[in-house]
Amino acid sequence: MPPGTTTDQTRPFAAQSRDETAELLTKAVNLGLDFKLQPEVFLERIPSVEARDRLISSFPVNPGTVEDALAEFAETMLPLCKNEASPQFLGFGDTGDDVGALTGGVLALLTQQNLINQSFDSPSATFIEATALRWLRELIGYTNPQVEDLKTVLDFGGVITHGGTMSNSLAMMLAREHKVPGTMETGVRDPGRFSIVVPRDIGHYSVKSALKWIGLGYQVIEVDTEGFRYDLKALERALREHEGRIMSVVVYAGDSRTQTVDDLRGVRDVVRAADERIWLHADACWGLMCSFSDRLCGKIAGIEDYDSVTVDPHKVMAVPHSLGALLVRDPASLKAISSHSGLIMGDDFDCGQVTPFIGTKAWLSLKLWMMMRTHGRSGLAKLAEDRVDKALRFADLVDSHDRLIRLHTVDMMAVTFMYIPADVDVTAPDIERINEANLRIHERMLADGTWHLHHFGLPDDDGVLKYGVTLYPLRFMAANPRIEEHHMTGVLDYILELGATFDEGSL
Repeated sequence: MPPGTTTDQTRPFAAQSRDETAELLTKAVNLGLDFKLQPEVFLERIPSVEARDRLISSFPVNPGTVEDALAEFAETMLPLCKNEASPQFLGFGDTGDDVGALTGGVLALLTQQNLINQSFDSPSATFIEATALRWLRELIGYTNPQVEDLKTVLDFGGVITHGGTMSNSLAMMLAREHKVPGTMETGVRDPGRFSIVVPRDIGHYSVKSALKWIGLGYQVIEVDTEGFRYDLKALERALREHEGRIMSVVVYAGDSRTQTVDDLRGVRDVVRAADERIWLHADACWGLMCSFSDRLCGKIAGIEDYDSVTVDPHKVMAVPHSLGALLVRDPASLKAISSHSGLIMGDDFDCGQVTPFIGTKAWLSLKLWMMMRTHGRSGLAKLAEDRVDKALRFADLVDSHDRLIRLHTVDMMAVTFMYIPADVDVTAPDIERINEANLRIHERMLADGTWHLHHFGLPDDDGVLKYGVTLYPLRFMAANPRIEEHHMTGVLDYILELGATFDEGSL
């Protein structure tokens, strides 16, 4: 094709090309759906350097066709992609394949609304976002204003974000402004006044990183835990020792490793007794799931008393990446981090006023609204309860094997466990050898690409092997709706087989 020419598919979308465009989009959707339905986690596994050399290419000079680009995608990229919807992917959060959420995501792409502004950029989308936020607030027990009392975006009581990291960052900004009002304008004068308290070794990186991003430096006070929850006596001592210099206490309603839910009411009582001005923040990226069900909601009792709560629908509601939210107990508190621009943010309901770091804002919330609209409260309850039941069943399977040991009580849908080499006595365990075995097993698992479990460092907070040491376990997650009993037994048989190979010295 001569330089400078165009194809029909590189011209702007128009009525004349509507059917052709629909056909192309249908091909793309079918590629994605078939990918999700494939049984394999990976169709092909290659080293990172080989993937780099295969995929990075020169910028084409001349136009091509969408068919050619789709063919290249299917041939070179898709086989290397990780398929979290595979029933053999047992290692992380949601699969992002809720049909309602997928439908909402497609419609959000095609309607191209920009929630930075309401009146001309997102006349309906803004209020669907408000609806989704109100539904989330209702789930965790926050009180919503009456609809007729919604006068500005500050009355929505939350912000839709790209995930927990952004939500936690906004929460730390709110805590900073609550500690010293006006810091947004005057800057940070004394970073030591903005310390936060977190549980030692089990917190999420985003909270600590947020402090650096908002100009506070590493003002972190780590408090010891017991059973992956705050040691309340140690928390009380830390608050007393650092009196007057703490802006926030962060608690996990489902930590990022074991998904253990902290004693939310106990932490609240200790903090409020020490200093009522301290901002209480709950990271419930995982714990949101408990709010769906009457059977499970007691696990997060007291969360409604926290000043802010982070939730992640893309972790627990099968909503495709990315979608999180920050919810605040007092909607008006968002004013402390709001900003305005005469260029585009001049209306009362412009979401751009309360989205630091974001200008243009996609209609992410449509996929959440569609998911919640189609499931309803009873459907969400069933989803949550089925996942917890599946995790409990997997825990039972782990407990039935002599060579496997579970490291915590199951609170939600995570089960961390380890293979114990045949030559190790668990009454006097060789921690280094146990860790080595599990590291080797996971390395082989990644290389094979047949099964997937998560893997990370974890303090032995229950003293299952040796209290306080760092272990490197495997983690099962019950998020995938395609997981059946034979997948759970299959992955354990695979691990036991690799463990036996390690015992023989050939792994």
